[in-house]
Amino acid sequence: MAIHFQTNDPSKLLSSFKESIEKGRVVTWLCDKDGDFTHTTEQWKKAAWLRPSIKTGEIVFSIIKPQNKNISAEVYAIYHGRFIESMLAHCDLLFLQASATAMPSEGDLVS
Repeated sequence: MAIHFQTNDPSKLLSSFKESIEKGRVVTWLCDKDGDFTHTTEQWKKAAWLRPSIKTGEIVFSIIKPQNKNISAEVYAIYHGRFIESMLAHCDLLFLQASATAMPSEGDLVS
C-alpha cells in the first residue's frame, strides 16, 4: 500500500509539493510536524498519513494508520488516488511515473 514516484530529483519533488501546500496552492493536503501528509477534507481528515522516504531515483510514500484504527480499502483508495492526482496537478514536471501497490509493502503501518 505504497505510492512510488519515479523522479530524477526526489528531494526537489518533495520540497516542491510541501511548498505548494505552504503557499496555498494545494488545499486538500497538509504536511504535519513529522513530515507526513494527511487529507484535510472533513470526510477524510486524518484517516491515514502518507510518510515519504527518499530513495535513489524515487520517493516512496508509505501509508500509516491512525492509532487504534485499521485502514479500510476505501481510505486506502482515496488517499492513494487523490495524492497521485494532486501530485499530477501540481508537480507533474518533476516526476516521470507514479504507481500504487495494491497490498501492504515494506514501510506501511496498516495493522
